[in-house]
Amino acid sequence: MPNRLAESTSPYLLQHADNPVDWWPWGEEAFAEARRRDVPVLLSVGYAACHWCHVMAHESFEDPETAELMNANFVNVKVDREERPDVDAVYMEATQAMTGQGGWPMTCFLTPEGEPFHCGTYYPPAPRPGMPSFSQLVRAVGEAWRERGDEVRDSAKRIVAQLAEHAAPLPLSTVDEEVLAGAVSRLMTDFDAHNGGFGDAPKFPPSMVLEFLLRHHERTGSVEALTMAEDTFEAMARGGMYDQLAGGFARYSVDAGWVVPHFEKMLYDNALLLRGYAHLARRTGSPLASRVATETAEFLIGEMLTPEGGFAASLDADTDGVEGLTYAWTPAQLTEALGAEDGEWAARLLGVTEEGTFEHGTSTLQLRADPDDVDRWERVRAHLLGARAGRAQPGRDDKVVTAWNGMAIAALADAGTALNRPQWIEAATSAADLLLRRHMVEGRLLRSSRNGVAGAAAGVLEDYGCLADGLLALYQATTTPKWLHTATFLLDTALEHFGDPDEAGVFYDTADDAEKLVRRPSDVSDNASPCGSSSLAGALLTASALAGADRAARYRDAAEHAIARAGLLAARAPRFAGWWLAVAEARQRGPLQVAVVGEAGDERRQELARAALAALPGGALLLVGEPDEAPLLADRPLVDGAPAAYVCRGYVCDRPVTSIDEVVSALS
Repeated sequence: MPNRLAESTSPYLLQHADNPVDWWPWGEEAFAEARRRDVPVLLSVGYAACHWCHVMAHESFEDPETAELMNANFVNVKVDREERPDVDAVYMEATQAMTGQGGWPMTCFLTPEGEPFHCGTYYPPAPRPGMPSFSQLVRAVGEAWRERGDEVRDSAKRIVAQLAEHAAPLPLSTVDEEVLAGAVSRLMTDFDAHNGGFGDAPKFPPSMVLEFLLRHHERTGSVEALTMAEDTFEAMARGGMYDQLAGGFARYSVDAGWVVPHFEKMLYDNALLLRGYAHLARRTGSPLASRVATETAEFLIGEMLTPEGGFAASLDADTDGVEGLTYAWTPAQLTEALGAEDGEWAARLLGVTEEGTFEHGTSTLQLRADPDDVDRWERVRAHLLGARAGRAQPGRDDKVVTAWNGMAIAALADAGTALNRPQWIEAATSAADLLLRRHMVEGRLLRSSRNGVAGAAAGVLEDYGCLADGLLALYQATTTPKWLHTATFLLDTALEHFGDPDEAGVFYDTADDAEKLVRRPSDVSDNASPCGSSSLAGALLTASALAGADRAARYRDAAEHAIARAGLLAARAPRFAGWWLAVAEARQRGPLQVAVVGEAGDERRQELARAALAALPGGALLLVGEPDEAPLLADRPLVDGAPAAYVCRGYVCDRPVTSIDEVVSALS
């Protein structure tokens, strides 16, 4: 039976287009069909790079008997969580409330009105201890609906009501020096001093927390904050979660020592980590951080760039249905690729053993120490890359997600400026151009596109916040006015359509005119990437200094209120408030603003700019241009005909300085 996914712009939905399950995409038509048939909706949510999503698809959704059961009892709806994060958020909240945990694949049973009454995640094809088989579950839910339908509907209404009761916004709470220092202390109690990172296995890259720690160290001199950041950055870069051959990070490590990754590579992780390693390299001069930032940027441009100029969402965890098939090695495979002598040397260097560190006697590649012979390593690395290129490769989800591309634009613009790689800034510019051409329709953002064709899903708050942040970073890198103008337009739109008019600092993840779900989501916790409201707060704070006096106070007030709404979260659970804390650190500094003015082409202007950049802390702003060329440069003339640097903190400015030593002193 052909289903209705064949015209989708989502590679994940297209993976299911030939299933015997009669899938529907999310939409009113599916729920109308459920009402017509008087059957529940079976909602299945996942994403293209998800290993266990593939497993459940092979075991259940490709099985004709299971599909027949699903088709007879339900209207079956398949959702790509990356295209519809709003749908995912609403039903993940229900799943976590019902089961105490969440994840993907997510399996929810809904009334024809969209109310959840039973939720879970992966279900196996045969029963396991404490877990029914998927077919058993399908039969049981179908039977309950037919025999006790009114009871099931009442239960669903109670669940929605209970979720609404717990959806009240956090009270306003001050985020001051005590909260910021306390967050560092709380993080120290979770810090793994032996392996780096926080907590035990599995370990996810704490990108936003590390950015906060770097900013806190820069402002306060905290040795503890810098130590946690440096140790974690190094541990991640030297372990198997980092691709030692081609650059780029996998999603997370299944163990505490960063040895075995879950192999999918996500755009948002690599964008956030690129920004973090570039920041560390600029702050400490670390050769490791500089190398990893460079390799990660080249990975993004080399493997994630789409023909249209955007960045693809992810690389798959599996290759030909086997996790890690492309990336793991045995000593014999190293010898085959390199010869006996280099193969043995590489095995020692990269931690490849006969017993294996992964599965079936294979090992992930680790680089726990820099090689003594760098030239030999580069030769070996090139040979291994060539050999790996001859293997089957993981699939790529090539849809272009607005928010994640916004993060990539910010990372490439920041890193390109910090490490003097203008080609990275050019790549960021191309991605920004694509988003404005294809993702902006009648003044509003769409969530994603594929092959240059925009999807139907409306942009959510993180799309506005992350893209505005990326455009503001690109504006600082290029001084091109359209990036600032577009960023402020996005921020104005977000304030108008996503803010709660009755509760200062409260933002919803969906717009006031978006599709109505059973609950309007509003998540304030930072998880794998900044939440919508923290990304917006960061962009608002930056724009308050860049956009000029007509918007400064409005943006600053909105950012301040949003930070205050996350104050309790930042104080009590800093691991889930990393970007909030990073934004609060920038706010605590003012934010710091540096305007370097001088005539175009004046080498002295460039020398002052380079000195300022080297000393610039994270979250600070730097704009270089001619006097009055931009709002931040307005009323800041040359000094005695020479280039000058103006340093301001919030609403207070130092006197202008004209020497490199004075710039460094002003920023130290």
